[in-house]
Amino acid sequence: MKAVIYEKFGSIPSLKTVDDPSPAPDGVVVKVMATGLCRSDWHGWIGHDPDIELPHVPGHELSGIIEAVGKKVRNWNVGDRVTVPFVGGCGACPECDSGNHQVCDNQFQPGFTHWGSFAEYVGIHYADTNLVKLPDDMDFVTAASLGCRFVTSFRGVVDQGKVVKGQWVAVHGCGGVGLSAIMIAKAYGAQVIAIDIDDKKLDFAKTIGADFGINAKTDTDVPGAIFDITKRGAHISLDALGSPITCVNSIRSLKKRGKHIQVGLLVADQSTPGIPMDIVVANELEIIGSHGIQAHRYSELLAMITKGGLAPEKLVGETISLEQSINALTKMNNFKGTGVTVINQF
Repeated sequence: MKAVIYEKFGSIPSLKTVDDPSPAPDGVVVKVMATGLCRSDWHGWIGHDPDIELPHVPGHELSGIIEAVGKKVRNWNVGDRVTVPFVGGCGACPECDSGNHQVCDNQFQPGFTHWGSFAEYVGIHYADTNLVKLPDDMDFVTAASLGCRFVTSFRGVVDQGKVVKGQWVAVHGCGGVGLSAIMIAKAYGAQVIAIDIDDKKLDFAKTIGADFGINAKTDTDVPGAIFDITKRGAHISLDALGSPITCVNSIRSLKKRGKHIQVGLLVADQSTPGIPMDIVVANELEIIGSHGIQAHRYSELLAMITKGGLAPEKLVGETISLEQSINALTKMNNFKGTGVTVINQF
């Protein structure tokens, strides 16, 4: 099969022909029809993930068709149209027993713990626990765009933030995660404030649900601007980028007893931001992490998409080829473009 592979962290990947994967006894092989290009892939390529073994094939936001099935798999067949969470649970540890597969003790992450989906085929473990059947009318590009970004935002806003109608939700960063969070929060009846340093991204955010936009480059007091809009602060604020500045701004944007949801990754030298703990204590704020989503939580999300309550396809910025993904991955830290990039040409 063709696959994008890198031999060293930070080195330019190449498009190579490598052996096709074989299904694990509890797994399947999926023919990749589309796969998203995510900032998490960039973090992995740079070397921020200690689980990655070289050489490596990135990619974790995938949709496709089952090509082969392991002998222990009970619920899936060749030809099934599927997607998968970017964190796969083993189905047997205490966390999985509690339904929290997204923090499994023995988790499987395509593109991180194993070779990923920047390839014609990808092996997926723990298939019966993790695969998600796609609606018949959902195309593969839309399914791949759910990836880790849309579904992670869904969990962050709905399950972790417990958003309700009429609340103020601030979203710091209008990349794929942030735009997803904006659309989801609006669908649940929230009043949404988008924050970014790019007016084009803020303008786009308003077309998918943001009621207000704040340019953090020209308005340096982001928490103050949010308080001016909301009067008392945000009920829920998400750091959808992952930086010390956006993390602290998010916390300082909250009303008393508000919730900060950390969705964007804070890694390497940015992993320990200076959290204003005095405000956290005085205002009884909640600091909540959000890491992926369980396969069993896709049903509510997919039902909303089918009924038209959510339209993730609007977040797809461009589709590219597997070969073009090399340049797109290595240039990702430039933050160019709006929306989600999806590879659908192999």
